[in-house]
Amino acid sequence: MSRSRRKLEHIRHALNREDMGVNSFDEVEIIHQSLTDIHWDDISLQTQLGELSLSSPLFVNAMTGGGGEKTEAINRDLAIAARETGIALAVGSQMSALKDEKERQTYQVVRRENPDGIVFANIGSEATLDQAKVAVDMLEANALQIHLNVLQELIMPEGDRDFSERLRQIEEIVNGVDVPVIIKEVGFGISMESTRQLKDIGVSYIDVGGKGGTNFSKVENKRRKQPFESFNQWGIPTAISVKEVKSVYPECNVVASGGMRNGLDGAKAFVLGANAFGMAGHLLRILIKDDLETLVDEINHIHHEFKIAMMVLGAKDTYMLDGKPHIFTGRTKAWLEQRSTGL
Repeated sequence: MSRSRRKLEHIRHALNREDMGVNSFDEVEIIHQSLTDIHWDDISLQTQLGELSLSSPLFVNAMTGGGGEKTEAINRDLAIAARETGIALAVGSQMSALKDEKERQTYQVVRRENPDGIVFANIGSEATLDQAKVAVDMLEANALQIHLNVLQELIMPEGDRDFSERLRQIEEIVNGVDVPVIIKEVGFGISMESTRQLKDIGVSYIDVGGKGGTNFSKVENKRRKQPFESFNQWGIPTAISVKEVKSVYPECNVVASGGMRNGLDGAKAFVLGANAFGMAGHLLRILIKDDLETLVDEINHIHHEFKIAMMVLGAKDTYMLDGKPHIFTGRTKAWLEQRSTGL
């Protein structure tokens, strides 16, 4: 099966939203504060993600790779929505365009529609340094995502099986490109142990890509005649993964993604130590099932939700949310206690 056709199948399966059970952010309770001393108009959504100055804590996370005219149209609309709302945008994996130049227009439409915006390029961990540079240049990108998807590849019928050089290749790219490199999981979360490995090779940006959103175990299992259903619940929930990363690497620039549903989830992620939050499946479903205007309205609504949380917590800048009073409940509390990540 071609990479483009597989990407279209991924989109189709991802649009079929399934019950993921308890979302980890439902087990994070922010302690309400009854008094605030700030004015609504003084609240700023400006966010600093390491070297990147973002006008919003929210960005459109990677979701569509090469897939011909259909994904080009999706990427065009996502770029317009990002431009109209002032948020950053990550494209899906560019590996198809690195192997077939005809696919490049499906990505380059993002920069054409959003010439002044913050755009993240995206490659797999199998990519070489030269490929990474081409991916960045293709979009005049402000940053580069490298996605980690070992489990997805193993369940994918035609997936990779050799990961012996991945860490070395990531290190080479981190040291060899001129833009920030964000290491991103694809729905299974980043652990403390993986964080230490990434820190040791110079990584300073991690997108946890935790369990709670699009489940690529299930997506790939739907493409198999004999699925590995035992892995359908594999992974580290997003809120927990943020804590895992920050517990061993406090200075890391952390992005929360994976099942982010609204602005309050985003605010909770900031309370736990995140520096930005990404949404993919939720925004894609709105775009496909409704239209571009509805998507723009939803992004503005998410911004409003985030500002409400800032207001009631007395935070006029996003970084002031970090560490605001909160508690954990349920499975999340039990996990963090046993892993000694600190409550």
